[in-house]
Amino acid sequence: MENIRSNRLSFVKRHHSVEENNRDILQTGRSTMTIRTRLTEFFNIEHPIILAPMTPAAGGALASAVADAGGLGLLGGGYADRPWYETESSLITNERVGCGFITWAVESDLDLFDRALAERPSSIMLSFSDPAKLAARVKQAGVPLICMIHTLEHARRAIDVGADVLVVQGTEAGGHGLVARSTMPFVPSVVDLVAKIAPSVIVVAAGGIADGRGLAASLMLGADGVLMGTRFWATRESLIHQAAKDKVVAASGDETIRTSVYDIVRQKAWPAGYTGRLLKNGFIDKWHGREEELRTLHSEELSKVEVAWASGDYDTANVTVGEAVGLINDLPSAKDIVRRTVREASERLSLYAFDQRIAS
Repeated sequence: MENIRSNRLSFVKRHHSVEENNRDILQTGRSTMTIRTRLTEFFNIEHPIILAPMTPAAGGALASAVADAGGLGLLGGGYADRPWYETESSLITNERVGCGFITWAVESDLDLFDRALAERPSSIMLSFSDPAKLAARVKQAGVPLICMIHTLEHARRAIDVGADVLVVQGTEAGGHGLVARSTMPFVPSVVDLVAKIAPSVIVVAAGGIADGRGLAASLMLGADGVLMGTRFWATRESLIHQAAKDKVVAASGDETIRTSVYDIVRQKAWPAGYTGRLLKNGFIDKWHGREEELRTLHSEELSKVEVAWASGDYDTANVTVGEAVGLINDLPSAKDIVRRTVREASERLSLYAFDQRIAS
């Protein structure tokens, strides 16, 4: 980290001057411009984009595809499902793939966690509870540590245990999180904190980011890059039923909700305060607000959810995506998403990069 350049953001276009870069982006949209930040330099990747380690969407194929496209792919270790991990990790084809785990879940299978470390991933991401116990193992193995945070207290704790990267997740994000902070004001708050107490730590924005506008905005807030989940969830490579993907393409951001009904029916012991953001459906309409009753019927309802998941009935099974679902209208490849996002962000940023006028 000490050798990382102090400048937060620079633009590079091969074989062209700065002026030509700006002109080509504005006029032709065919720029080969890349966005270099501390994140890209630290991981030696081309683009400041990280795949969220979603389970089951982020399998070996999706993680490798994001890495192949120049981003950082993270395999979804999730609840430490050993058979799933063994199958999907065997499909990784790019050395720039790391792995993410739900911290409190993988603490119950330290053998699996140590196996993941022994495979020398590009990084390990820990999320949703105190990372201290596992962080020590990660640092001892010499693997870069990414920690997801939802509050400033989380940020301080992650820094204390040696995090190299903080993923600053707002409540807009899909999947689990806290109803604590939204992305826009939270990211610069963490950026300011890091600048004061741990300036070498890298900051990554997450929550509601699905295109180049979100990447550009995150960089302007002071982040070094973005972590995207929902957008990659809706790609060709994600391990999600086609019916669920089609549902996402048709949905708007108004159709998500934070709820714990699927955690209850699956008996997942999430720490207090954590809920999941998902698309609303018939199952949620039936049980949200009736959680105590659901606890007494979880076995019966679980069988319904499992059958629905296998058959593609997503009025009963869960569709775990965030508010950025409203920005999704297609199902491209992961490579297309990475390149499109960087191109859009470069175009947005170039509109202002060289305007030196001062309003009178």
